[in-house]
Amino acid sequence: MELSTLIGLGLALVSILGGMFLKGASPAALLNPAALLIILGGTTAAVCLAFPMKELKKVPKLLRLIFKGQDMQDKKATIIILTKWAMLARREGILTLEGEIETVDDRFLKKGMGMVVDGIQAEDIQAMLEDDIAAMKERHAVGALIFSQAGTYSPTLGVLGAVIGLVAALGNMSDIEKLGHSISAAFIATLFGIFFGYVIFHPFANKLKRRTKREAEMKTMILEGILSIQSGQNPKFLTEKLAIYLEEQDRNGLEETPEAGV
Repeated sequence: MELSTLIGLGLALVSILGGMFLKGASPAALLNPAALLIILGGTTAAVCLAFPMKELKKVPKLLRLIFKGQDMQDKKATIIILTKWAMLARREGILTLEGEIETVDDRFLKKGMGMVVDGIQAEDIQAMLEDDIAAMKERHAVGALIFSQAGTYSPTLGVLGAVIGLVAALGNMSDIEKLGHSISAAFIATLFGIFFGYVIFHPFANKLKRRTKREAEMKTMILEGILSIQSGQNPKFLTEKLAIYLEEQDRNGLEETPEAGV
């Protein structure tokens, strides 16, 4: 479970409800089905108009990533694997890595090292893997854009909801009590629009963008390691080269001999 998402949503709700209470507004005013329909229904409609169904079908999967998260490959463990392979390649030759490749689950790492074992030129390997990274970024950018656009539409629909509410309020000019309730309800739509836009949808988009950035960094690190192994670089130098992708506190142990890390 992605704990930061749950904490963020919890704090957002507490802030809104607590703020309304402290300002003297009743949280019960949020029980406004019409406002929710205008904001959520209208935002959904706008997103459907903006994106093809093929891309919208990915939304449930994106929400699972946002709420449940997904295990990311450990950078330090990957560096240790690449260092081990660099040792084997220098000691016994590149072809000895053919059996080692099958022991890892990462598709990108398997693909890259498989091309090395097959004797493909470094320039071709680099071009193909960089294209793979670029394609991954493009796919992920679409998912983030869906939520980013939803965050753009939602506040504007909040204004639309307020206008609709004010139109209803003007029909109750003769009844001051009803007029007050109608005006209050009109601005609930604006509140929902801003809340969903800037507290939900835009942060969701940013979380997906951050995830893409981390995955791209991992793949770039693997690419550098693969090319280093192919060129026969010293395993110790490879370790130091890839350690820049780690936080300072995570580099402990990498300075040891490769044998100690395997």
